[in-house]
Amino acid sequence: MFAACADPKSIEGLTWAVCYLTSAKHVDFYWSFVTVLALLAITAPAALGMGFMGATAARSHIAPVSWLGKIYIWMVRGVPDIIFFLFFVIALDQGIEYVKSLAVCPGGEWPWQGLEFRVCPEAKVPLGNSPPIWHQLYGFFLAVVTFAIVFGAFVANVIYGAMNAVPRAQLETAEAYGMSRGQVFRRILVPQMWIYALPGLGNLWMILIKATPLLFLLGVKDIVYYARELGGSKTQAYEYPHGDWRLYYFLGLMVFYLVFTRVSEIGIGKLTRRLSHGQATAGGEALRKAAA
Repeated sequence: MFAACADPKSIEGLTWAVCYLTSAKHVDFYWSFVTVLALLAITAPAALGMGFMGATAARSHIAPVSWLGKIYIWMVRGVPDIIFFLFFVIALDQGIEYVKSLAVCPGGEWPWQGLEFRVCPEAKVPLGNSPPIWHQLYGFFLAVVTFAIVFGAFVANVIYGAMNAVPRAQLETAEAYGMSRGQVFRRILVPQMWIYALPGLGNLWMILIKATPLLFLLGVKDIVYYARELGGSKTQAYEYPHGDWRLYYFLGLMVFYLVFTRVSEIGIGKLTRRLSHGQATAGGEALRKAAA
């Protein structure tokens, strides 16, 4: 990156450290932190939306809709995450390519040939001659969808329990005042259920943070991938000018995750206190006593 780094044999000491830490590989390592934060920023609201829809469907008075919501919650929560991540991504990728092959491939042949899945080159997503950035974005898209579906099922279970925790007497009072079922849901049930759901949602947020290293299983080069690559003394292609430094790189990742989770705990605590005002919960009662 710097002119002094052009001749590796002439650099030493602090200059060597600066050149080493600003190499192209390290720049990719720093960008991988942005990838993890972007995954969390997109996946969290997506999982929350899927969870809310799943919980709402599970509470539906229409039997098929209720069954669908409960099956989604039960099935995804019952499958180990690592198995779901490995299987679902492959199935989703092949499903997208198969649908595209029906439109662009001549003849529309069944893509399975024995145990191999093959489509015409025009049906590949992305195309084989696409720039690397498109392959990276596609892998990131598959990761977001997979994370949202997996954690959405856990969110749905939390929200479903929170909705059931809202006192039934309040819902009946709203109905007695002439509110429709939709108005009771929007004005009474949903605003009050968040305080009951927040502890569980906070735990899921922490689990989601710790699950980001699973990006490596989905083909996305995340911070764990680069820490292992840069910390090792050599790869299959070349050797690094240092020994095995993986311990130091992973200690750095540990600090990053500990700081991130601590900041999240502080934010969740402030949000809990804000939502507890005026609520008939232990937190709300503590706030009333403190104000009195």
